[in-house]
Amino acid sequence: MKADFFAKHRSLLVQTGFLLALCVACTSPAQAQVKVIISGGFSTAYREVLPDFEKTSGISVNTGSGASQGNGPLTIAAQLQRGESADVVILSREGMAELMAAGRIVAGTDVDLARVPLGVSVRAGTPKPDVSTVDAFKHALLNARTVAVPASTSGIFLTNKIFPQLGIADQISPRMRERGSQSAGMVAAGEANIVVQPVSELISVPGLTYAGRVPDELQLLQVFAAAVVVGSKEPEAARRLIQFLASDRAAPAIERNGMDLVRKRASTATPG
Repeated sequence: MKADFFAKHRSLLVQTGFLLALCVACTSPAQAQVKVIISGGFSTAYREVLPDFEKTSGISVNTGSGASQGNGPLTIAAQLQRGESADVVILSREGMAELMAAGRIVAGTDVDLARVPLGVSVRAGTPKPDVSTVDAFKHALLNARTVAVPASTSGIFLTNKIFPQLGIADQISPRMRERGSQSAGMVAAGEANIVVQPVSELISVPGLTYAGRVPDELQLLQVFAAAVVVGSKEPEAARRLIQFLASDRAAPAIERNGMDLVRKRASTATPG
């Protein structure tokens, strides 16, 4: 008798089951989507580990880019100023400090992720310069017809401090090309002879020969940090992404891309 009942009402039962499934799908929470704006220095490690985060967390991530510092319209600060939406920013500590002072960062959410030195590269197939000493580094810069540097934190440091310290600011200025994280690509394409920028932006670029780190006496050990942006629509998902990037899961990729691990939270941060 039960078999006859199910046979008779099979179509109705199938339709009912479909409607129930549809209702469940419609009432279940939507997948969290996090918007990130990141500068070049940490981006190689970030993009390497992002698929793992999305797969294990169920959170999808939309990534934009911008410079940590500078005066152009594509800096992270400028994008936020004109209303660009974001949940997480990842940039140099210097740029992070500016965003915090402007009230753009949720207090206590900033976390240091990695530390990266400045390095030097030339186009593949050209002689690799000696940059192991201050004099050698200075000689390599003066021998180059064009010098590419970022327009952000490290470029500001080189232009305002190191080149004047070496006494070559006037000589370098006419031949300097500022292109953000694309500076390395200029050298690979033959549009500049030598590039000085974070090592993490050099060692994975096709068409370059890595010459070595800038001498310690002239070095900028740049710290890259992440934080939740004020007005984030997904603050909890944003915190989960930052926690992942600061975890052991991301550590191998950070080291593979020429960066050192930073194990301490920023002094201004508190557990969230």
